[in-house]
Amino acid sequence: METKPRRDLYAEVTQRIIAALAQGVRPWACPWKAQVSTLRRPMRHTGEPYRGINVLLLWCTAQERGYQHNTWLTYRQAEALGGQVRKGERGALVVYAGRHTAADTTSADEDAAEPAQARGVAFLRSYTVFNVEQLDGLPATGAGFSAEHSQVTPDERTEAFFAATGARVQHGGDRAFYAPGPDVVQLPQPSAFKDAAAYAATKAHELAHWTGHPQRLAREFGKRFGDAAYAVEELVAELCAAFVCADLQIGTEPREDHAAYVADWLKVLQGDSRAIFTAAAQAQRAADYLYQHQGVRHG
Repeated sequence: METKPRRDLYAEVTQRIIAALAQGVRPWACPWKAQVSTLRRPMRHTGEPYRGINVLLLWCTAQERGYQHNTWLTYRQAEALGGQVRKGERGALVVYAGRHTAADTTSADEDAAEPAQARGVAFLRSYTVFNVEQLDGLPATGAGFSAEHSQVTPDERTEAFFAATGARVQHGGDRAFYAPGPDVVQLPQPSAFKDAAAYAATKAHELAHWTGHPQRLAREFGKRFGDAAYAVEELVAELCAAFVCADLQIGTEPREDHAAYVADWLKVLQGDSRAIFTAAAQAQRAADYLYQHQGVRHG
């Protein structure tokens, strides 16, 4: 009896990201031609946001197919709500990681980077979801679907969000960076930016670096990625900023000064099929750390 080849989900997901980057598209950045300028975090029909690698996967699918709505359901969830997937529609891949324990029980986290290695047999599995634009028969609005617009203006929300982190932010000069020695985020004056969204996105990126300080998340990539560690940290910061900006509904564009990292990211991803999972998970942890200071766990 011929056995079916084992599916390598790590390689499959990585190839999707590589293909987008190779075409000059960052799945975590809103394309400038989009009708909706704000890239919103993908949501389950319950209003719960997707996390980690699944955010990138669903953003990638939404960009490829031009979806403007950010809500996704499984086939059965759609049926339970009285909806129906239209004939010929293709679903989107999402994954979850976990491990089978010695007691023959299973723990899983569908947004984890990599299965836990402590005990038991690790696994990565997939399932299929559909965007609401692929369905018929669902209510346009109502319970169970995420709100798409906030009653608070982006500027008010973002400044309150950043202030609550307690990070030391200084303004001046013409460079944006995080200095780990003095533990300070340095930014140009807000007036130097294209608009308020660009200023907020840059601040979110540098605050992502701030979370990696030894007294916070103690994030280090040198042992695993060697000379590419700096590029991986930049990828984590970009993803974290994208997650935060999506949650705060801030429209962003890719920073031109980070274009040079794309080749490095491609090299890392091509050599390590789990690298994008690690980067997405670390970015999610960084975003969670920032949200802890808001008094809520978001995303």
